[in-house]
Amino acid sequence: MFDTSGKWIYLDTVEDFDNGLSDLIELWSSADTAITQALKESALAHFKENLEGALLNWADNKAKTRKYTAIANELAEFEEALKAG
Repeated sequence: MFDTSGKWIYLDTVEDFDNGLSDLIELWSSADTAITQALKESALAHFKENLEGALLNWADNKAKTRKYTAIANELAEFEEALKAG
């Protein structure tokens, strides 16, 4: 997700994405005032973009596609929860 300087770190593996989704959810639930809405939205956009790239990259590998699709489904559930408030 983000390193300590705020630079985006691209995710490569299913484990990276799984951990990254947990980090993203934690970021959105944080009460830390240093974490702005813009930072949250940027993290969500980068995560989605990176996940879409992984899905395209592994489109020919059914096993990996299923794993990345499961993460995408969890992300969709998270986004629905955000919309619901």
